[in-house]
Amino acid sequence: MIPTQVMQQAGVRRLAVISGDPAWCVDRAVEWREALPGDWLTLSAEPLFSASSEESLLHKTPGAVRTLLGREFRHAIFDARQGFHAEAFAALAGTLTAGSWLLLLVPPWEQWSQQPDTDSLRWADVAEPIPTPHFVHHLQQLILADDQVLLARQHLPCRFPVQPAWPQWHCQAPQQQQAILNQLMTLPSGVAVLTAARGRGKSALAGMLARLNGRCLVTAPAKASTEVLATFAGERFHFMAPDALLALETSPQADWLIVDEAAAIPAPLLRALVSRYSRVLLTTTVQGYEGSGRGFILKFCAGLTDAHYFTLDEPLRWSRFDPLEQWLNQALLFDDASAAAPDSPVTPHRVERHDFSTLEAAYRLLTSAHYRTSPLDLRRLLDAPGMALWRAGEAPALQGALWLVEEGDLEPDLAQAVWAGTRRPRGNLVAQSLAAHAGLAEAATLRSLRISRIAVAAESRRQGIGQQLVAAAASAADDHDYLSVSFGYTESLWAFWHACGFTLVRIGSQREASSGCYAAMAILPCSAAGKVLARRAAAQLARDWPLLRQHIALDLQFDKATDDGLTAQDIHLAVGFAWAQRPLEASLPVLQRLAQASIAPAPLLAAAVATPDALSELARQAGVSGRKALIAKLRQQAATALESLGVAADSLHRPVK
Repeated sequence: MIPTQVMQQAGVRRLAVISGDPAWCVDRAVEWREALPGDWLTLSAEPLFSASSEESLLHKTPGAVRTLLGREFRHAIFDARQGFHAEAFAALAGTLTAGSWLLLLVPPWEQWSQQPDTDSLRWADVAEPIPTPHFVHHLQQLILADDQVLLARQHLPCRFPVQPAWPQWHCQAPQQQQAILNQLMTLPSGVAVLTAARGRGKSALAGMLARLNGRCLVTAPAKASTEVLATFAGERFHFMAPDALLALETSPQADWLIVDEAAAIPAPLLRALVSRYSRVLLTTTVQGYEGSGRGFILKFCAGLTDAHYFTLDEPLRWSRFDPLEQWLNQALLFDDASAAAPDSPVTPHRVERHDFSTLEAAYRLLTSAHYRTSPLDLRRLLDAPGMALWRAGEAPALQGALWLVEEGDLEPDLAQAVWAGTRRPRGNLVAQSLAAHAGLAEAATLRSLRISRIAVAAESRRQGIGQQLVAAAASAADDHDYLSVSFGYTESLWAFWHACGFTLVRIGSQREASSGCYAAMAILPCSAAGKVLARRAAAQLARDWPLLRQHIALDLQFDKATDDGLTAQDIHLAVGFAWAQRPLEASLPVLQRLAQASIAPAPLLAAAVATPDALSELARQAGVSGRKALIAKLRQQAATALESLGVAADSLHRPVK
């Protein structure tokens, strides 16, 4: 008999892996459902059973798992026979109460690693699903090594888990919550930073503070993520979005500002929020399927002058000895990175994919430094094509890690279509942006490596390790034309990339939601063609900056560019706007020069260039409905202006002279 009552008394949950042919796996799942009463929530792409209406309510697709946050279930089934959605698996595990089983359905054991995984379409930039052997081998080793996991393989005897002598479970989470709540209620001023792993009740505690205090204002990256907090706050839940709150000249009165999932809010916005209130509670998750808040603690909180730190480490729905959480932490590498030894050698080395221990250490380091690092990135690092990883130091305590992604090498016709705005193939972030926005189609045909992430251990910073990693990657990229990086522009970040030898080639006109900064792109040439691209891109940015700076609040210094009026390159880009689909935001400088040089009047075009942030009002004045209709009129005026200069639509496909 499966000892669910004993499991419940001990406060533990367990994993059962069912591996075999599709129909065999479903038959075993049916047997489990009939043997054990419970909710049996099922996550699968399609319903597994011919369910009643009540049972159908307990079926969700992996992509809809967020609707389950804050809810509790007894027993669940996760269908990974076609693909393994790691974040959904972790979130599902987090909903299960003590005494629950989580059934993991997987393909036949020997075929699993070579079977295409449909989830790879989310993260691998591929047109068809690919096998994910490295991730599958990692899971299989953990399953075989853990005697707490039940393993049922078709045509083989079932391996039942051992029965440890678990202590009786007495949940201490409420007492821990209350102790922290008492301290918060007596805090006269300052910033309280509350960290916890998933399932520890930090949002509930924040809601209790709001309910007891009565004059709390809540903000968060999204209101939908504050459901648990709102439940505990009751009628005293008062929410405002961060940008709406900062848009007010006078902040609403509140004794506390509560910022839920603070690590997901851009640091500039968060600093502005914190400065407005005398008492602030920042909550953040330090590990989980959405990302890690450890980088937030290191970077943002280090700059706070009056910070008080609190941690919830007691689980609410299971005990500290829970086998399911322990297995999940190993499977998705949720545990902390090991502390680096500052005096160890730092010679950078390339990491091979079969070297899982080093890759694991690098991933943990990246997780500690970047909030957005999640299990999706783990899948990408392990099995997506075109990935490269460099490390400084020795595993498990790495001093630095650098993650590179292959880009470019597109066929000329496809690169031209990207330039024209008619195609957007997956991936190629910088290569495509330089073609589509900067108008440099060759950037997409050249071979490049984009630096996706870079991290240096906290105890090893300011020793030049980051620059050494970049230099090593550049030296080894002799078969590529350039290295690239996309980042939220700050003076300190640009100082780092400039010191690494990069040239600034693009500044976006909108602030990024993730960082609150303008998106910047820079490249480091590795070939003669790369050097030509860098010179062209930098010269164009310098020439366009006098106009761009009117809409971008950055004080950048460029060598003064010669104003040649409307050049052949300008005409080429203007033709791409008028008779193709090049975006307005990327065309503003050339359209300004076109409007000034045009013989035919183009009042709407001139107004749009002068006030690109007021397009809604401009559309109303022009008597058109919406942005799409306005852009169509602007393209017509640009075409008329070009025709007044003797430029025809057929010049779209002519090379620039």
